[in-house]
Amino acid sequence: MVDVVIGTFFGDEGKGKIIDFLSQNAKVSVRCTGGNNAGHTINVNGKKFAFHLIPSGILNKGTKAIIGNGVVVNPKVLIEELENLKANNIDISNFYISDKAQVIMPYHVAMDELQEDIRENKIGTTKRGIGPSYCDKIDRSGIRIEDLYSKNFESLVRENVKSKNVIFKNYGYKTFNSEEIIKEYKEYAEYLKSYVTDTVSMLHESIEKKEKILCEGAQATLLDIDLGSYPYVTSSNPTIGGICSGSGIGAKYLGEVYGVLKAYSSRVGEGPYITEQNNEIGDTIRELGHEYGTTTKRPRRCGWLDLVALKYSCMVNGLTGLAVNHVDTIGKLDKIKLCVAYNHNGDINMKYSTNAEYIANCSPVYEEFEGNFGDISKIKRREDLPENAKKYLNRIEELVGVPIKFIGTGADREDMIVVE
Repeated sequence: MVDVVIGTFFGDEGKGKIIDFLSQNAKVSVRCTGGNNAGHTINVNGKKFAFHLIPSGILNKGTKAIIGNGVVVNPKVLIEELENLKANNIDISNFYISDKAQVIMPYHVAMDELQEDIRENKIGTTKRGIGPSYCDKIDRSGIRIEDLYSKNFESLVRENVKSKNVIFKNYGYKTFNSEEIIKEYKEYAEYLKSYVTDTVSMLHESIEKKEKILCEGAQATLLDIDLGSYPYVTSSNPTIGGICSGSGIGAKYLGEVYGVLKAYSSRVGEGPYITEQNNEIGDTIRELGHEYGTTTKRPRRCGWLDLVALKYSCMVNGLTGLAVNHVDTIGKLDKIKLCVAYNHNGDINMKYSTNAEYIANCSPVYEEFEGNFGDISKIKRREDLPENAKKYLNRIEELVGVPIKFIGTGADREDMIVVE
């Protein structure tokens, strides 16, 4: 009943394109974790839409678009997205937001900036307030969407501002005025009021009606707070567990779990990245793939595809199918390398680890493939791909043991092969 789309690496794999395709047959599209540190970009009829909070399924008429309880929401950003959709004549009457979702406050953004500024070892956060908001959630001092309409809202803001200002003052940062925040967020609350509901009950009503539900992943597996390359990770669980806890949907309802990747790899921010090409090859991939952050516009670190890490993602998420994007991009190179194992102090293996010391002592073992795929954007059957492309994709399947279900052949919505 419920299909899931998950990023397999460090994010930015092109999940939006796969989500957009799958949501055409879904009655409900759900965002389960993260905040406006994530971004999906979708090209529809020559128009580019960048989503940071709203499920991209909203572009499909008749599909309910739900922000689940596991998301942290910046109301200002959310309202800007809604207004942009309205300006482009996109129907938002089927948009809903969980009353249990956490609210990002101005002091969360400032705290994110402060923490990153004083760190000796930078994490490379987007400074959008995501981490501090999740910290308050776990500390049980966070403000939920439902609190915006509670009689306790003002006292919650004042209490939080009082404690946060002590820290800001200590570091010489600007402090906050609780009354200004209360006024601002009451205006946001009024705007959003008609969209707020108990989304857990709504989702289970859809399950009872046997309506197809699609859960949209944000960020990706190797950025998971528990299973990723800690501490260079996000503050939530963008793996399969976060899908369940961030939506209220039990595991028994899950169907297909699709893992999205690029035919190469990329990473934004700090942290280990064993197949990174900090050279002319990496620069070439970045320019060919337009690898600049949807949210931050930062240039992404680029490199070869790592099948050791991909196999790890398949394992921890229980992936049933793969979606490989940017096959056209990697096919523009004369030669392509694929990491098929790690050399750990002379031991050749396919063991991925989030331990920084282990990774530091690993070097990638590569196999080389011929590129020059040519223009594949109009190809609709896998068997019609050039032999060089087929060999590359076949090797991916062979080593990770999960079938490829989608092949991205270009930037547009229609440039994709759906494998039967």
